[in-house]
Amino acid sequence: MSSENEKSDEPEQLALIRETVRKAKVPRAKPRTWRGAALAKELPVARVVVNKGALHLDQFFDYAVPEELDGAARPGVRVRVRFGAGAHQVKNGRREGGRLIDGFLVERRATSDYSGPLAALADVVSPEPVLGPELLGLARAVADRYAGSLADVLQLAVPPRSAKAEGRPSPAPLPPPRPPEPGSWTRYERGPAFLESLARGGAPRAVWNALPGPYWAQEIARAVAAALASGRGALVVVPDGRAAGRVDAALTEVLGEGRHALLTAEAGPEKRYAQWLAVRRGAVRAVVGTRAAMFAPVRDLGLAVIWDDGDGSHSEPHAPQPHAREVLLLRAAQDRCAFLLGSTSCTVEAAQLVESGWAQPLVAGRDQVRAAAPLVRTVGDTDLARDEAARAARLPTLAWQVVREGLKSGPVLVQVPRRGYVPRLACERCRTPARCRHCAGPLEAPEQQELRCGWCGRGAPDWHCGECGSTRLRAQVVGARRTAEELGRAFPAVPVRTSGRDHVLDSVPGRPALVVSTPGAEPVAEGGYAAALLLDGWAMLGRPDLRAGEEALRRWIDAAALVRGQAEGGTVVVVAEPTLRPVQALVRWDPAGHARRELAERAELGFPPVSRMAAVTGSPEAVEDFLAAAGLPADAEVLGPVPLPVVRPGGPRRPGDPPPGEQWDRALVRVPPGSGAALATSLKQARAGRLAKGGGDPVRIRVDPPDIG
Repeated sequence: MSSENEKSDEPEQLALIRETVRKAKVPRAKPRTWRGAALAKELPVARVVVNKGALHLDQFFDYAVPEELDGAARPGVRVRVRFGAGAHQVKNGRREGGRLIDGFLVERRATSDYSGPLAALADVVSPEPVLGPELLGLARAVADRYAGSLADVLQLAVPPRSAKAEGRPSPAPLPPPRPPEPGSWTRYERGPAFLESLARGGAPRAVWNALPGPYWAQEIARAVAAALASGRGALVVVPDGRAAGRVDAALTEVLGEGRHALLTAEAGPEKRYAQWLAVRRGAVRAVVGTRAAMFAPVRDLGLAVIWDDGDGSHSEPHAPQPHAREVLLLRAAQDRCAFLLGSTSCTVEAAQLVESGWAQPLVAGRDQVRAAAPLVRTVGDTDLARDEAARAARLPTLAWQVVREGLKSGPVLVQVPRRGYVPRLACERCRTPARCRHCAGPLEAPEQQELRCGWCGRGAPDWHCGECGSTRLRAQVVGARRTAEELGRAFPAVPVRTSGRDHVLDSVPGRPALVVSTPGAEPVAEGGYAAALLLDGWAMLGRPDLRAGEEALRRWIDAAALVRGQAEGGTVVVVAEPTLRPVQALVRWDPAGHARRELAERAELGFPPVSRMAAVTGSPEAVEDFLAAAGLPADAEVLGPVPLPVVRPGGPRRPGDPPPGEQWDRALVRVPPGSGAALATSLKQARAGRLAKGGGDPVRIRVDPPDIG
């Protein structure tokens, strides 16, 4: 064809295309505004939750559904909408303008509560329904409990979309397995009965104090198998990827392939989303994963399990900062399913569940505990003072002897606390932490100034110890000295391996070796460790936190649980004052008893979890204005505000720390039992009103802060 013919045909083709477009039934203003497009004949209104986490926007918004999107705009799908258009931006009865943002369609309605013109849905991102009514209800409950917004919770609950994963079909669901054998659950007095109840479709609730040793993952797997045998689903939340890998392997061994999904960050976004979709579609009925898995949309949930609830990894750092234990408790109440909280240790919150009667204890007899636990020996200040070797080499003679004997039969674990704890004060004579008489907060003396409370800011010039009456104070031990070099010189023929923040080992062989680890990074030894040293106990017991004793005991027990039982010669040496309560609980291997005593003391002093508490932080003026404007419950008590340490530019920051170089204050608001919901509501409304007005410095709110000093 010649070029002349091409030129002569071009205007004709363009005219034909224009005429075709004019006659087309598809509206011309497609996803931009849908101006002039017909609306859906049935249920033309879509109720949408938009991806805007601001508290004053924590509500549903109504949009018109164009006829072309009628089939795809189903409840639960991801949509894109125009948000922020003013009431004056109305053309042909349709609101226009604003910017495109993401959201979820939660409901189709025949009419709208809004009397003005509605903007139209811009587009349906994907026809895959990812937000079901159960997950929406759970997200709403979590947002209300933590004074947050629904949009923020949904950001945590629904993973980012992967088109490739959505395009692949999920496998067909497998039939329920047979009820499992009790196995090692027979070591616990009510263990077999717990499994039988799950297999029959019951909803038992238990706090499980697991025996030391490697069997906890298999025991969780058998509980999951019992729930699946009843035709229901199961969800297991663990603190880290290493624990998830152990439960994953145990589930594969007990259930076989294809019956459970593993949800961890290590899997990558696409694979994780594909696994999540398999759960959402009902192809898989069991889930094990880390913190984000607490929202996994398991069909017909029959069992919710959380392992080691005292681990800080269970606390979400992003708004509204929920804790996995509390989310699973909400799920257990919402779905009326079984609940299992397990750990080798015991938190005060777990003890409260048993004390209130909401859950039953699932424990082993003392004979089983003595058979499984290692021998625990202590080295206190008096022993160190008399020990020349301890003063010279930073290790007591008893520790050297235990290491030498242990290396004859296997690896030896050495736990060294992390550095960087802020110093607080304690009695010089008996080491009891110094606390305020008014609110029981920790006393401190910043830059050698007068004593004052770290919570309410009141002075304490006439302090004396409530235990022994002494008036002399000492700085609690801060940080810890690395001992790998000393151990390497003392045992030159033995390999020394380290496990910590930069490089965490998952496991080590059963050959003789020294394994130096920070708390929480202890690798599992093949056949168990022959011995363990828990060094510088004051570094953990002296932490400036209400949970210092509970956390120290949890770290010690987690490490000691990796050691062989006493019958096999397993020995643990802890360098800490033997008269202290956490040390005595470790020697007796009685974490539940320690938690009960802590709970009784907190009830007497009004501490969490008996009371509910919230932290309000911001600039001094912002905190003062916020508290003055907030309609707090009548029984609320405000402690503080007190100044927070200034974060130096370029220095390390933790979640919730103020911006570098800025001086912020913190106030604690606590209420008695029964007023927690009212406190969260009042704080949320006050912050929403502050944001709506758009004035003043920002204020941060955290309900149930894990660290309160």
